[in-house]
Amino acid sequence: MNTDAKLTKYVRASGCAAKLSPGSLDNVTCHLKSFHKDLLVGFEGNEDAGVYRISDETALVQTLDFITPVVDDPFIYGQIAAANSLSDVFAMGGDAKTALNIVGFDGKNHPTDVLSEILRGGQSKAHECGAVIIGGHTIETPEMIYGLSCTGFVHPDRILRNNTLREGDLILLTKPLGLGILTTAIKADLLDGATALRVADTMRTLNYKASLIARELDAHACTDVTGFGFLGHLQEMSAGKLSIEVDSASVPFFPEALTMASMGIIPAGSYANKEHLESKVRFRRTIGADHEMLLFDAQTSGGLLISASAENAEKMLLRCRDEGIPAVIVAQVVAKTDTDIIVG
Repeated sequence: MNTDAKLTKYVRASGCAAKLSPGSLDNVTCHLKSFHKDLLVGFEGNEDAGVYRISDETALVQTLDFITPVVDDPFIYGQIAAANSLSDVFAMGGDAKTALNIVGFDGKNHPTDVLSEILRGGQSKAHECGAVIIGGHTIETPEMIYGLSCTGFVHPDRILRNNTLREGDLILLTKPLGLGILTTAIKADLLDGATALRVADTMRTLNYKASLIARELDAHACTDVTGFGFLGHLQEMSAGKLSIEVDSASVPFFPEALTMASMGIIPAGSYANKEHLESKVRFRRTIGADHEMLLFDAQTSGGLLISASAENAEKMLLRCRDEGIPAVIVAQVVAKTDTDIIVG
């Protein structure tokens, strides 16, 4: 369904919702504590989802996420929002089982067939990974939002945490960077149709296959790259206990994103990420301000960061490429230095 740019025109008029900055979020969640013998993953560690044990064999993985429109087509927007939400289950090593729609819809300025297409797009992605959408909640809002509250299953002993990497590990990235910059460019009508479609295809691609490969080949840690950017999520992985050396020349990104960054087409969240991480990241060599910003760029439905032994990381790389996943080894885990992240 083509809406003739109605969705992104709407976003440009109203402004696109952004996540709280990493520092602000830390200040909020530090006051929230949950304790229960069966709560396996809670607020601690900035994990992608919560995990609650219901038996010796099964634990629930629970998460929710929603976004404002990032493309014009409502069906594709629904797919991207659903892929973004489901990714947190996959990042924990879980299989998504059920989901609830979360909808804020402006019925005064958009016909209901737009909402139908959004929901149909979300349902297509849930179906793709074997999940079932079983209901949801819709409210009238001046700013459109859509996402999912997801429930998955994982074995209690096979949870993939974001901060359990080991010294000597290599880290894979499964999608290119630059999605935040490029969705900002889409809203400003600065991208041609072919490039916008490539960006949308990347964002609506599920991280499920990459998660299955990570589990099969004994990943030590995993997270997905979203609002805190590539370096922000790597810093969470380090947990201040190890350091991560990034090979900036290996990190994949959309070349168009570098062009847009040079024009100043950069989301506010990316600047917030850079400010928050200044004391935790050291650049060993000069790579240019625009290239640096790609590493801080706030992503929507980005790829997985998977940490594994050098041998298994190489096997994952081959398996991912066999499955059409453009994975790249981008970093290695080393003993703790004077900083969390070293970019070379």
